[in-house]
Amino acid sequence: MIPVPSNTKVWLAAGVTDMRKGFNGLAALAEKVLEQDPFCGHLLVYRGRRGDLVKVIWWDGQGACLFSKRLERGRFVWPSPANGRVSITPAQLAMLLEGIDWRAPQRTWRPLTAG
Repeated sequence: MIPVPSNTKVWLAAGVTDMRKGFNGLAALAEKVLEQDPFCGHLLVYRGRRGDLVKVIWWDGQGACLFSKRLERGRFVWPSPANGRVSITPAQLAMLLEGIDWRAPQRTWRPLTAG
């Protein structure tokens, strides 16, 4: 898992991204589409057309990091807006990277009474 600092925001680029892009191309998209500074330290996440590949760019203060993950089976759950951005929590990012539907996680336990 990516060591995400506690004050870091995670931005998903809604819609489809050309996965042939490297850090420079994705950083340009961050400025244009996400309206975020790619060197601000936030995680910027992009998904490919088929839905089985994501790329994450992150400036860690010393340099640019580019992470990618491809699922062998299934698709990454992605927001439905055709363009724009969606903010999620680092916990939701962890679920997304595991292929779990991060939009409506099921709690495993609920208290029956309050006393």
